[in-house]
Amino acid sequence: MELTKIKGNTYYINAPTNIGVYVFKNKNCLLIDTGKDNSDARKIDEVLAKNGLHPKYIINTHHHLDHCGGNAYFQNTYPGCIVYASEKEKISMENPYLYPYGLFGASPVKDIHKSNKPFMVDFIANEGENKIGDEKIEVISLKGHTIDLIGIITHEKVCFVGDGIFSVENIKKHSLPYLYDVNLEKETLNYLKDIDADYFVIGHSDKILTKEEFIPVIDKNLSNIDNYEKQVMELFDQPLTKENLLENLAVLNELTMDFNEYYINLASVAAFISYLYNKNLLEYSIEDGNLYYFKKPQ
Repeated sequence: MELTKIKGNTYYINAPTNIGVYVFKNKNCLLIDTGKDNSDARKIDEVLAKNGLHPKYIINTHHHLDHCGGNAYFQNTYPGCIVYASEKEKISMENPYLYPYGLFGASPVKDIHKSNKPFMVDFIANEGENKIGDEKIEVISLKGHTIDLIGIITHEKVCFVGDGIFSVENIKKHSLPYLYDVNLEKETLNYLKDIDADYFVIGHSDKILTKEEFIPVIDKNLSNIDNYEKQVMELFDQPLTKENLLENLAVLNELTMDFNEYYINLASVAAFISYLYNKNLLEYSIEDGNLYYFKKPQ
């Protein structure tokens, strides 16, 4: 990991989850996300210390553990470190049972990844300008991957999008996107095309993108969603359960998954079913304890 300047006082630390860093005049800094755990946070802290920086503020793009798991380390190591998140992501961060419950639908089996402790948030990061320290930081709504994901734009026109969009490399590795809401994700992707920023930092990506480089990535995300939407509609020519649908998609797209990834992918499948059902494109029937969805006759 190392601190890399993007523009002006805006930097990032390359990591499994890229970390945004905005440096204030007094060498305090704002972190955008904190990695998945204390181990990640210590490595991030080593980079900051090497550059004489003191973490004073944190903004989390969303509640997934790989983006806020290092919060407690910084709050404990640097008393007075202030954490911001959007309103609904704050609820999930402070109530960590909600994420695994959402995946499993009940008290989850032990192998589903989850935090055993809450990540406390001090202030809500509202959409629009937020004054943090002596700077104005713009917060944008990027809902879709999660219920209330946000992006952050510094005054130097560097935009940190978290998992509001996936890199091309990530799509190649994990083509089935984890989405809370397909329609909101489509709206977010189209909205990102008009964002007034010069550079874009994706949560999981090997490079910083210019606006010209970012647009094709948006189009790749949209086409990937459309591809899965078409596959799902074709598969629903015959009645399938949610689990049947995942099985078919896994075969068609050569998806491999472990135990935890199975439930993540099952949730993604549910998001596509919800999207299509709410557009009145699907019907259902219940037979012998199985709920089947199928294409609605046109």
